[in-house]
Amino acid sequence: MKLTGIISFVFVLLAFTACQEPEPVIIDSSLPQGTFTAQLTGSFVEQNGTGSTGTAEIGSDTENGQFLRFGDDFVTNLATGTVTVYLSTSQDFVADPMNGNPELQLVGAVNSNGETFFKFDAAPAAKFTHVILWCGSANIPFGYAALQ
Repeated sequence: MKLTGIISFVFVLLAFTACQEPEPVIIDSSLPQGTFTAQLTGSFVEQNGTGSTGTAEIGSDTENGQFLRFGDDFVTNLATGTVTVYLSTSQDFVADPMNGNPELQLVGAVNSNGETFFKFDAAPAAKFTHVILWCGSANIPFGYAALQ
């Protein structure tokens, strides 16, 4: 009798676990898939005593996603969403809102120091040669990196 009860229990347990769906794997599409390969690299030059240092890279992942990557060594003051990242045609922030800011492309906000990825919908135009860190609330640049 005990053996029959144990066999029944094992059968029910196996049937229950076999019917469960596997846990879904969630992929963060804002991060590179596979290997990230840099095509352009630059080092940040600090401006206005903001402590901005580190590297910026534009590249792609294994699935041809396009990204801007700040390296593990990236640091800036107020990396809390206050500093905005732009691609630019020069090291200077030249806003021209009446003409749609042709010399700038908004990338996003810096939310933390260290490695960060910003995903592009498409590869950035070749005319953009610099990454600019801009603090709009203080109206000052925090730094730039020339991409080569």
